[in-house]
Amino acid sequence: MKGNSEVIDALNMLLTGELTAMDQYLCHSKMYEDWALSKLHERIAHEFEDEKAHASALIERILFLEGKPDVASREGLAIGSNVREMLQNDLNLEYSVVTNLRKVIALCEDKQDFQTRNMLMPLLEETEQDHVYWLEQQLSLMDKIGDENYLQSMM
Repeated sequence: MKGNSEVIDALNMLLTGELTAMDQYLCHSKMYEDWALSKLHERIAHEFEDEKAHASALIERILFLEGKPDVASREGLAIGSNVREMLQNDLNLEYSVVTNLRKVIALCEDKQDFQTRNMLMPLLEETEQDHVYWLEQQLSLMDKIGDENYLQSMM
């Protein structure tokens, strides 16, 4: 089915964001593993898998719309040098993903591509209610109990 070129371009923009997040989560999860922060490693490795699933769904939709997935593009990675920075950088990336998802969902509605919109809604829900929420919780917890206590609880 030939899709709208604006929608396909927007889906490729979302794909770039998901692939960027995937790379950033992979690096951060390996850093947590190296630092023996096993709980953070496990959670961020899970986030990596979520981003991979999002990227896969976007690729499938682009192909269905007879577009060409751009799997080479990435935004700049924001690799932190400590846990607080890493969590904040991941949160900033997720905020960007939420903003872009909302814009593309609105574009899909404008172009009357309701199937693509429906495919994007679960990605938005998961990003807002899982990824963003969890990262906000972690940073709040660090503020409440202090960085050292937080790090100890993540071992």
